Amino acid sequence: MRLEGGCYCGAVRYVAEGEPVLKGLCYCRECQHVSGGGPNHFISMPLAGLSYPKGAPKSYTRSDIANPVTRDFCPDCGTHLVTRRTDFGIAVVKIGTLDDPSTFAPRVAIYTADIQPFHAAPEGLPAFEALPPRRG
Repeated sequence: MRLEGGCYCGAVRYVAEGEPVLKGLCYCRECQHVSGGGPNHFISMPLAGLSYPKGAPKSYTRSDIANPVTRDFCPDCGTHLVTRRTDFGIAVVKIGTLDDPSTFAPRVAIYTADIQPFHAAPEGLPAFEALPPRRG
């Protein structure tokens, strides 16, 4: 699979290639911060398949927590594009930045332990308080 997308102003473009690892909604507090309060709609792709053919994102990694992730965003408009998780070898692509987000269908809700009263989780979607068990 090949996903293409970019930021709001068009300065940064990405390509993510490979087989999707996970498609879902993340309700963790970190995702609530970067999304403005809602869950993060994402598709995880192999990190090795991520490239930036146009522009260069700015990156941010917290230094005060264990196992931090790196968040890539546009240095001009601030759009959060991808979260890189080197511990899992994945690039967590933000659905809203895809050129065609219409085909996205979440398969799981994660970090529901942090869900807020104003969040509406889809009925019937498998939900986990943290990460789902890893497939062997």
